[in-house]
Amino acid sequence: MPYRGFCSVLIGLMLLTPNTPVPAEETDLLKVVATFSIIGDMISNIGEDDIVLTTLVGANGDAHVYEPTPADARALAEADLVIANGLEFEGWIDRLIAASGYTGPLIIASDGIEPLKADTRHGHAHLHGHALDPHAWQDLSNARQYVANITQALAAADPARTSTYQRRQQRYDQALAALDTEIRERLATVPEDRRTVVTSHDAFGYFGRAYNIDFRAPVGLSTDSEPSAQQLASLIRQMRNEGIQSLFLENITNPRLVQQLAREADVVVGGTLYSDSLSSVDGPAATYIDMFRHNVQQLLSTLALEDEPAVARP
Repeated sequence: MPYRGFCSVLIGLMLLTPNTPVPAEETDLLKVVATFSIIGDMISNIGEDDIVLTTLVGANGDAHVYEPTPADARALAEADLVIANGLEFEGWIDRLIAASGYTGPLIIASDGIEPLKADTRHGHAHLHGHALDPHAWQDLSNARQYVANITQALAAADPARTSTYQRRQQRYDQALAALDTEIRERLATVPEDRRTVVTSHDAFGYFGRAYNIDFRAPVGLSTDSEPSAQQLASLIRQMRNEGIQSLFLENITNPRLVQQLAREADVVVGGTLYSDSLSSVDGPAATYIDMFRHNVQQLLSTLALEDEPAVARP
């Protein structure tokens, strides 16, 4: 939709739909909007009950192809603070801000992180405008920078609670650091010749760099792209020639491509990884820390055969 049309539709629908009133007891709380579920969970760990948090792209949602709604525009119009990932991840955020009339600060949680460049090693030369890899949260050391940025933003917007936010940051940061150490130790058990993994799209570059796993994918950095027949055939040849047996679905993507790879390369699908979104609250990746634990366990079940993987041939 053209930019002006997008704004007109959102603003018109906002005017037609009454705003939901904020309970009186919450009027003094900071109203924060997170663009997607992973950042939303980080914010929740720092803000807890001292903020009113709205997350735009929820559980199992794909922020790459998300279409903002009138409710999203209303949430921004009422917000004190908007926190996004940045690195070209939320291609729709500027349009949404313009449509909502929001004039407050836009906090980029990935500020200070050295981004990976678009990966052309495995044939992804055309990444639909993504010059940077936006999936920086897939490295726990980067997540600690995200949390530091979030804490600073909450404290600046709500100075009276600065010490509270900083105390929670310290606790959460310690948990992330401990998990990082644990994961490095567990993945160190994986033999060098078993460290190649194929997933739905190229979302695990930071994970691979941090934990020495070679991730490959039929689709580039954004899920709005499609591989060419040549790219798909090249990946299938790599899987056959190199004996790659570790193949995973992602919770946000259509399983069709992975199922095709499984058939053509004669391997089984080793389960589901959570890349760009958390699971629902009753799922295995309801929090950011749960997501990392789940993904690592799934990887180890195939890479190191730590446990017998629950797999099924498509």
